[in-house]
Amino acid sequence: MYDAILVPTDGSEGVDRTLDHAIEMARNHGATVHALYVVDRRFELAADEDREELIAQLTDRGEDAVAAVAERAGEAGLDVVTDVREGVPYKTILGYADEAGIDVIAMGTHGRTGRDRLAHLGSVTDRVVENATVPVFVVNIGDAD
Repeated sequence: MYDAILVPTDGSEGVDRTLDHAIEMARNHGATVHALYVVDRRFELAADEDREELIAQLTDRGEDAVAAVAERAGEAGLDVVTDVREGVPYKTILGYADEAGIDVIAMGTHGRTGRDRLAHLGSVTDRVVENATVPVFVVNIGDAD
């Protein structure tokens, strides 16, 4: 049923909780884990002289983030594909899912409630859930960070 599972990562500790579930799903289905980090296009707001350095720093952070996912999934004996892309996070995640033939997206969300939840409407996870053409498995990572 699931041959390819996408785990978008931001490199935070909360991704570990999501990855626990994604690894279990991948084991159960013999699936490949895809780790994706999106360098958010907000870097375009940086001053021209700072932009290249900022992009390089964010790309390095992304490489570390997908490597951490790959290491955990590899230790579990799973096949892994990693990618770091620039773009609008939710659009890039959805585009990658379509391109790579992803069967399910596993991602975390912070455990926001009340006023804090309202302040974060439009989060990446919310937008992926609203627009995905494949199932999205959402793990409440609460205050893991």
